[in-house]
Amino acid sequence: MSLIERINQVEQQVSEACRRSGRNRDEVNVIAVTKYVSVKMTEAVLNQGIRHIGENRWQNAEEKWRALGERGIWHFIGHLQTNKVKDVIGKFQYIHSLDRLSLAKELDKKAAALNVNVSAFMQVNISGESTKYGLQPEQAASFLEEMNRFKHVNVIGLMTMAPFETSAEDTRPVFRGLRQLRDDLNQLAFTPEPITELSMGMSNDFEVAIEEGATWVRLGSILVGKEEE
Repeated sequence: MSLIERINQVEQQVSEACRRSGRNRDEVNVIAVTKYVSVKMTEAVLNQGIRHIGENRWQNAEEKWRALGERGIWHFIGHLQTNKVKDVIGKFQYIHSLDRLSLAKELDKKAAALNVNVSAFMQVNISGESTKYGLQPEQAASFLEEMNRFKHVNVIGLMTMAPFETSAEDTRPVFRGLRQLRDDLNQLAFTPEPITELSMGMSNDFEVAIEEGATWVRLGSILVGKEEE
């Protein structure tokens, strides 16, 4: 399939998932995950009108960002080491992997120095898998309360990664759990405004994630394809 064909197919799947769940299509944002493709392919994605670009590591993103940074809205979606904050701050408008206070402190420090604000998603390990990063669900409330100390980091939502399942339907409890956690946290009113965003769903399970309330889906191979194309 060509890039345009993949984009059209994803758009159809997103729209259908919204229709099934009674949601407005405008509620769901698609992030093109370009970590395995070149500057050329990333530029082609931007040329097709997809503005949100997701990268996991600065080492892989740097060349693309330096060539195309001003054309896109950049999301850091991988585990972020504290000593790498200096590389991504001011370049990535969204951080999807806020999972510890030491990271929040460094993000706030570097953002203050640049006089910018960072929109962040708290990463929560809903599935409980030992191989995945993220806060435990029971840690989320106290973590969110602590985030009020950091004036340059705005928690706008929650992020999780579901286990890879043969049947996407098996991921539904994970996505439903993140949505319920968001709603529970909003009841506690730790933030000045309710947190509204849910970053969840990837190429193999994004339709189920949308049905369960995802507002951001992170799509790699199903959208951008493979480099030999």
